[in-house]
Amino acid sequence: MGIHDEMTGPEIAGVALAVIAAVLAGVALVQRRELRRLAEGGAADGVAWPPAAADSVERSVLRTLVTTVREPLLVHRQVIEAANPAFCQLLGLPPEEVVGRSLAELVAPEYARLVASNLQRRLAGEPAPELTEIELADTHGQVTRLELRGTSLEVAGQRLTVYSAIDMLPAAAAAQPEATADAAPRMRAQLAVDSMAEGLVTTDAQGRIDSMNRAATTLLGVPADEAQGRSLTDLVSFVDEHDRRPLPDPIRQCIASGVRVGLGRRALLLSRGGAEHHIELSAAPMRGSGGELTGVAAVLHDVTELRGLTRQMSYQASHDALTGLVNRREFERRLGEALEVSRAGRQTHVVCYLDLDRFKVVNDSCGHLAGDNMLREVATLLKDAVRDSDTVGRLGGDEFGILLVGCPLEKARQIAEDLCRSVNEYRFVWKDQIFSIGVSVGLVEIGCESGELEDVMSAADSACYVAKRRDGSHVHVYSAHDEAVARHSGEIQWLQRLQSALRDERFELYLQPIFAVREGGAAGPAFEALLRMHDESGARIEPAEFMRAAERYRLMGLVDRWVVQTAFTALASGAIRLSPGSSLALNLSGQTLGDPAFLEFVVETLDHTGVPPSQICFEVTETAVNANLDMARRFIGVLHGMGCQFALDDFGNDLGAFANLKSLEMDYIKIDGSYMRGLSHDAVNQALVAAIVRLARTLKFRLVAEQVEDAATLETARGMGIDFAQGYVLGYPEPLRPAA
Repeated sequence: MGIHDEMTGPEIAGVALAVIAAVLAGVALVQRRELRRLAEGGAADGVAWPPAAADSVERSVLRTLVTTVREPLLVHRQVIEAANPAFCQLLGLPPEEVVGRSLAELVAPEYARLVASNLQRRLAGEPAPELTEIELADTHGQVTRLELRGTSLEVAGQRLTVYSAIDMLPAAAAAQPEATADAAPRMRAQLAVDSMAEGLVTTDAQGRIDSMNRAATTLLGVPADEAQGRSLTDLVSFVDEHDRRPLPDPIRQCIASGVRVGLGRRALLLSRGGAEHHIELSAAPMRGSGGELTGVAAVLHDVTELRGLTRQMSYQASHDALTGLVNRREFERRLGEALEVSRAGRQTHVVCYLDLDRFKVVNDSCGHLAGDNMLREVATLLKDAVRDSDTVGRLGGDEFGILLVGCPLEKARQIAEDLCRSVNEYRFVWKDQIFSIGVSVGLVEIGCESGELEDVMSAADSACYVAKRRDGSHVHVYSAHDEAVARHSGEIQWLQRLQSALRDERFELYLQPIFAVREGGAAGPAFEALLRMHDESGARIEPAEFMRAAERYRLMGLVDRWVVQTAFTALASGAIRLSPGSSLALNLSGQTLGDPAFLEFVVETLDHTGVPPSQICFEVTETAVNANLDMARRFIGVLHGMGCQFALDDFGNDLGAFANLKSLEMDYIKIDGSYMRGLSHDAVNQALVAAIVRLARTLKFRLVAEQVEDAATLETARGMGIDFAQGYVLGYPEPLRPAA
């Protein structure tokens, strides 16, 4: 009976190595002639062995023994000198491609240093772990997890190492369940730990690392064998991502407190190699059966990519897409923080409100593309004129704001004068035309007695209004008298213009089509009604201009009533024809939504015109809903109960609406047009839209994409699950024609 007949289980490798060592130790006591004969008689095919070693009796004996053992074995000096068929089969290589190479070359890359270190220690006669866990990837990509057992031997006066391998998930496990029943769950657990995307580090009760999974070695940039016995902060550092302030060692904190410890969301891991990772870390105590602390398990989650996406989302939500300056909401947020500092008496600031002069000439002469380019250039000019600590924002249209932090009023006045001079000297060139523009600046000092944010912004706006009507310098510092004059003059002027536009039919409705883009999609909004206004000479006034004025002087209620009355009348007369199940979308302002009398007006108009409520879809913005949440709930609840539909417009501009969606009876979400720009190739916008689609599906809302301007964006939106779309690629707004 041969050796391999007696050894059939995983234990054979350890026994085989012991037998090999014993036989080789007795070689000197046996006649070399007899050993040669033994070797010649016991030779077998299929073993890789270099010809130069053929005359070595000890090596011949070793060859015979390695061949006889069924379990995977190889002999290693500086390179592999012999490997039996079982080991070659694990590698997926023929014997001739194994001999002469290092085992470190053949294991998975992340285990190469571990194997090389173990081998080097053994060949140098230094202590080395007897067992080493590795992974092999054969030529077909099949990964095998092995436990290597190494034994150092002296052969022909030279030190070598014999490695045996035990497959941690052997193929024969199913055929021998009684032999592997206990080991299989443990092996599966180990594989599961190594398959985790999160890094797992365990330590002893003193905080010394005793194990790391594969994700942890990658994240920390340190092989598992080098990490053993060291503390986590010996290998990496943790700092705050904003100020680089060192963060405490979470492992030590966990050991000291005996409770779960986590690093904050602003944690940054710095590896010794210089790599940086944004991480989330949770360290939990491990306890023995008696409740004593035996170690710590720390889970590290690499959130670098997620943080990057979050920063991009935050940037888009707080910055103007055209100019790159902060938008009005972010400007007012920073102004609010400055007000708190000023009220505490710690610092004074100055707010500047800027309104460009003659901007409309550029838009009317050369179109919006030229106007957009000019605004970008002016934004750069303003940004370059102030300090990095100051804030420049685009407040809307051709209006800008500047927050001069810790700036005395006289210094701020000088900065404003310099800005006016720079803008006056600036020339905008578009094709064969050259334009000169100007700017008016209103200044307000913020101190400990300043009012609320709305008061400060209103005061700055009023000062700008006065500056715009002054001869000479267009810079003016706010006074209470100025606001009274500005408000009175502005209200009278715009009230007269809006009332005359209503009286003389200089308001006009345009209809832009909305199309279902998903196959088999249900009917929904078919048109959106858009408002246009003309002045006394018939020239069109930009919606942004008269809407801003109507909102500023609280005249939007008059405008929205005209829109509702006109639209309902057009539906009743047949001037607007809708297919069955379709509806007309009408926009409502925040002021109107907060007016209790407007709900009664809508109900009466529905009754008077006989328009079915199901043909009406009111669009309200997130900002309007959040500013008038209680009134919005009542307005939406009553009309939705009657059959009207509702869409949340400009979704994505105000993150507060996420929390309110569940409590509102909405039918549609209209995704803000800024997220549609470049959707076909912008990964950030795609991620944002995908998140909104998932949210809408969860809450059972249907989605409308607005400002879809090209075919690529349309196809991308359709593929992502958008239900309806509107934009120039589908149809331009057309004026409403009277019924024939």
